[in-house]
Amino acid sequence: MLSKPLLKASVKLNYIVFIIIVAVLMMYLPIIISMYNPETQDSLNEMLKALPPEMVAAMGFGEIGGGLLSFIGSYFYGFLILLLPMIYAIVVANRSIASHVDKGSMAYLLSTPNTRLKIARTQAFFLIVTVTLLIAIVTMIGIALSSVLYPGELDVSGFLLLNAGVLLLYYALTGIGFFASCFFNDTKNSLAVGAGLPVAFLVLQMISNTGKETEFLRYFTIYTLFSPKNIINGENFIISFLALAVIAIVAFTSSLYAFHKRDLPL
Repeated sequence: MLSKPLLKASVKLNYIVFIIIVAVLMMYLPIIISMYNPETQDSLNEMLKALPPEMVAAMGFGEIGGGLLSFIGSYFYGFLILLLPMIYAIVVANRSIASHVDKGSMAYLLSTPNTRLKIARTQAFFLIVTVTLLIAIVTMIGIALSSVLYPGELDVSGFLLLNAGVLLLYYALTGIGFFASCFFNDTKNSLAVGAGLPVAFLVLQMISNTGKETEFLRYFTIYTLFSPKNIINGENFIISFLALAVIAIVAFTSSLYAFHKRDLPL
């Protein structure tokens, strides 16, 4: 059971952030897709070789293989898709519970016929639905643009798998942020964990890509579970998908329990 008034309030509070992130993604995705040209791939690879290899690797750019899917997987899903939706997940997860407690509006919410679990379930539902919608928009626009610019070039099933992996990744990251929001009473601590961990994970992933000396850091970041290369090549991605799903389920379930049981400074 959900609280419809709270759901509407969450939409009003966060729709601008959602639109901004979608707009930025829709600015980059068409540019990257339009850059695809099999005849100039070698020139693009040569240009990348002129850049510091550590920087190229850290940004997730590199040769995955031939074809439009590989091109998009490298230049959009290698870094941009890991950063921009993360900003949305951090902001909205913090606003979902911790911000209400910090500002004192949680006392008003609990004075209405809404239990703690109902409030938490509503906010969790909002997070899951909007993150799903965000990735769905990227998926649909990517397929539509590719079909218009390069008819028959895109491996649609592979592209859908790629976006399924992104979605599971963001379920897990959003779950972590939501847990921090449910566990802490103020936005400072909520953001320290809910934003600090995802950012740290991304930084560790970037550093781990720079060379063999730092490759061991990949075992300390959740982003390792999302590998565009493995998904595109059909290699060892099912276990990663399952791991991300488990992390997401545990994070959201723990969030509901933590908010239901803890003391609130009301």
